[in-house]
Amino acid sequence: MGQKKLIKFAAIKEYENVLEYPQDMQGKWAAFFGALEKETTNIHTEHLTIHPITKPLVVELACGRGEYAVGLGRMFPEQNFIGIDIKGNRIWKGASIANKEGLKNIAFVRTQIDQVATYFGTNEVSEIWITFPDPQLRWSKAKKRLTHPKFLRLYQQFLKQADASNKTGIVHLKTDSPNLFLFTLKVIELYGLNLVYKTDDLYAEATIDPRCLIKTYYEGKDIAQSNKIHYIQFTLDKDLPLSLDEVLKEAIKDIPLDAGELLRMQSYEQE
Repeated sequence: MGQKKLIKFAAIKEYENVLEYPQDMQGKWAAFFGALEKETTNIHTEHLTIHPITKPLVVELACGRGEYAVGLGRMFPEQNFIGIDIKGNRIWKGASIANKEGLKNIAFVRTQIDQVATYFGTNEVSEIWITFPDPQLRWSKAKKRLTHPKFLRLYQQFLKQADASNKTGIVHLKTDSPNLFLFTLKVIELYGLNLVYKTDDLYAEATIDPRCLIKTYYEGKDIAQSNKIHYIQFTLDKDLPLSLDEVLKEAIKDIPLDAGELLRMQSYEQE
């Protein structure tokens, strides 16, 4: 491991706004952010108690450098935000910015995404953002896509039910991968989920949700050279029968993989 990475890993171990593989945090995030806001040092998560959520809690999955979590935290000081990623050297960037700016409504968790349901209680999370994740373009890796039903079933364990105004219970996907965009739409259609909004060219829309104007490091790279950003909002308002997973496996074989996606695949595999 390079010296710079070692320095960053050491730094986040001292950050109060970063938790690495925390235990028994279900239902305790209100208490955690309360302690963070009070600038409590040495927050011992094992001493936190379960409290009802008083501020909406929003989670960014595969947050990378945390640009979205930080950007949303700046926009909505009355909400709390958690970025989740396995790579601590990337989390360091967002956590450092939040600390420098005194943003006490932003935290980061270093862990694997497939463990996410162990960190939150029922109805504890208001919204989920998935921004520029690895699209896992090979068919053999489709189950690793963060909008695959395998992961959606995990999110259902802690995401609030959608309300009539579609202000809670929403999953947001923002990506420059046409393949992941079409795959996610296929999942929504096959499992009968509620599609709230979609666009295959976000910045060409007449009206853009201000939250979508936050840009990540990976968006700037435009690895797939698509020059388009795809965006979807949907809710997890239906059961996701396991029996349909095999149907999905066959259905996605019809989704095209263009030249830009092949470039992306090579880029991710070289990282």
